[in-house]
Amino acid sequence: MKHTLLFVVIAVVVLTACQKATKQQSAIDQAAHRSEIQKWQNDRLASLTKEDGWLTLVGLFWLNEGEHTLGSDPKNAVVLPKGKAPGVAGVFSVEKGKVLLTVHPGTEITADNKPVTAPLQLRDDTDDKGPTILKLGSLLINIIKRGDKVGARVKDSESQTRREFKGLEYYPIDPKWRIEARFEPYQPAKAIPITNVLGMTDDETSPGALAFEVGAKTYRIDPILEKGETDLFVMIADETTGKETYGAGRYLYVSPPDASGKVVIDFNKTYSPPCAFTNFATCPLPPQQNHLPFRIDAGEKKYAGIVH
Repeated sequence: MKHTLLFVVIAVVVLTACQKATKQQSAIDQAAHRSEIQKWQNDRLASLTKEDGWLTLVGLFWLNEGEHTLGSDPKNAVVLPKGKAPGVAGVFSVEKGKVLLTVHPGTEITADNKPVTAPLQLRDDTDDKGPTILKLGSLLINIIKRGDKVGARVKDSESQTRREFKGLEYYPIDPKWRIEARFEPYQPAKAIPITNVLGMTDDETSPGALAFEVGAKTYRIDPILEKGETDLFVMIADETTGKETYGAGRYLYVSPPDASGKVVIDFNKTYSPPCAFTNFATCPLPPQQNHLPFRIDAGEKKYAGIVH
């Protein structure tokens, strides 16, 4: 009897200790997760509000073959903000998708921090080295390519949108939205048509589906593997889209799968695309298979400010 009682006492002590350890471990995990998400939110804010962030985008001009003047005069093909540039600052010459810049005498434009003193061939944003960044006062200009279209993107570090930024709002951080998924590779990788807000459609590469469970049901979404990236880019819509969150969906990145094919999708890291803050971005939209029929009460909410 004494031995039995002693065994029961020991078992209770061990069980209590295990429960305390489990609770402590859970608290540590949740605290670490909260810290991770808060850091991500801080980094997100810093990226958005920096002097060349999305809040500074003030113009996008599509360029056909031939010559296009740029400057503050409204008659230019590329119209720069009033008071920020000469009436005519230079000329973009487009030939077979390549863009050459000729700067007008007396205008100081730098390219990658070097003065432009002779006609200069410009890299676009599909170049492995990244686009040539032109600087004119507080303005930054670069060439982008979307399919067979070429455009001039204009940013202003002193933009009204940046000056009047209202900040970001998030759902409460919730570890239940940190979900383990299975990576199901496509053999070979699948080309997925992705349409952007301008109605342009391009095929993007999806290396495989991400399968995960919510409410005892399995869902699959297709991530995109962007050029030069290792993390998977995911575009989603859910039952909060157009209500509490941005109407065109949200984005997030997930780390590549481990050796066993496990992927962690943390919906606490979903964020609004650039189009939530500017009318001059070319945001891709979530494919139909990434429209989820439930609410994701996690991540970034709809921007409360006015988009200029």
